[in-house]
Amino acid sequence: MAGSALAQDAANDKINLAIIGVGSQGQALMNTCMKMESVNIQAICDIWENYNLNKTSGILTKFKQDHKAYTDYQEMLATEKGLDAVIIATPDFCHVEQTVACLKAGLNVYCESAMANTIDGAKLMAKTAKETGKFLQIGLQRRSNPWYQYSRDHIINETKLLGKITALNGQWNQSAQPDRRWPKRYPIDDAVLNKYGFQSMQQFRNWKWYKELGGGPLAELGTHQIDVFNWFMGAPPKSIMASGGTEYYDSKTHEQCDTLMVILEYENKGGNIRAFYQSINSCSNFGYLENFMGDEGTLYVSEAASRVGVYREEGAPDWEKWVKIGILKSPVKQVETKKEGDDTVLEVQETGAPPSYDLPVTFNDPVCQPHLENFFKAIRGAEKLNCPPETALASSIVIQKIGESIRESKRIEMKPEDYLIAL
Repeated sequence: MAGSALAQDAANDKINLAIIGVGSQGQALMNTCMKMESVNIQAICDIWENYNLNKTSGILTKFKQDHKAYTDYQEMLATEKGLDAVIIATPDFCHVEQTVACLKAGLNVYCESAMANTIDGAKLMAKTAKETGKFLQIGLQRRSNPWYQYSRDHIINETKLLGKITALNGQWNQSAQPDRRWPKRYPIDDAVLNKYGFQSMQQFRNWKWYKELGGGPLAELGTHQIDVFNWFMGAPPKSIMASGGTEYYDSKTHEQCDTLMVILEYENKGGNIRAFYQSINSCSNFGYLENFMGDEGTLYVSEAASRVGVYREEGAPDWEKWVKIGILKSPVKQVETKKEGDDTVLEVQETGAPPSYDLPVTFNDPVCQPHLENFFKAIRGAEKLNCPPETALASSIVIQKIGESIRESKRIEMKPEDYLIAL
């Protein structure tokens, strides 16, 4: 990829950035960018002018960040001069149109996941990035997370501590939640809503549940975790089978599955590895995590850093040598203590049995920060993108095929060519 003129000619200049979509996710990305001295937020855009846009503009003004505010991204692209990059944090169904337009306008793009609502749309994004020579980073942020990078590089690949990997397990469970509301004094005019693809404020605020607008929890959450499966296994699955439905919420307002279970089949060094994934949206049991299970150990990893580590199977080769060279931290131990007049008790220092080996990684930044930093460094020519579109494409395709499997109650066989960019 050619990248940008900034990377080639003016590496010491600030990156001039625009943000399209300044709702909760867009504001989180913006807040992280504001901490970066190398980034200048030049413009913001959101159709909710009297709330999202004004609120975000006020934050930028408070921190003396000179900027322009727009309700129409096309007007922004036609008006703003000197932009280097844009962040797109709008509903999923907007991603293809906005990403393609920004790439063709000569901008590097950071687009939140899910990549697109259709396979052809995701492929068009990837194809346009290739044709324009601009950087397109998809927001599958675990690709830049130090916990995940370390786990893949050192636990899975270098040491092969898990032995023969036999199964994968992932989930993202959430408690039941009411629909998103909005301040009644700040509605968006119906004509504006209709212009941008929404029928009502209810639909605008809860777009992820509507089939024409979002992909539900599967796309919002599962895309990230299935991408981790693909990344760690080195290839996407060769078969997909799933079941799901709207089991808890009202299907009139929640068209996408609130409960789903998926079985993916991977091929790894000539053997099959099955992965199970679930998303339950009425119970938060064990939250979100990914497990990689082998005959000598299990890696469990999550964006919640307190839940990252490795369990050693009883009878597996000793791991002390990996502790000595710093690949692992010593396992948590139970220490016997006895108080006068009491029976012996076990004092658990951090976690209980079975012994858990921690990873020697410290990471306390916002989870989106390393991925944004990687994007900006790629623009400057200092790094390669961790999640370019050709990489993200596989998980986007898998998500769409999971939906097909649920709708048609069938197992879907995949071939390597099914994951290629060509339309």
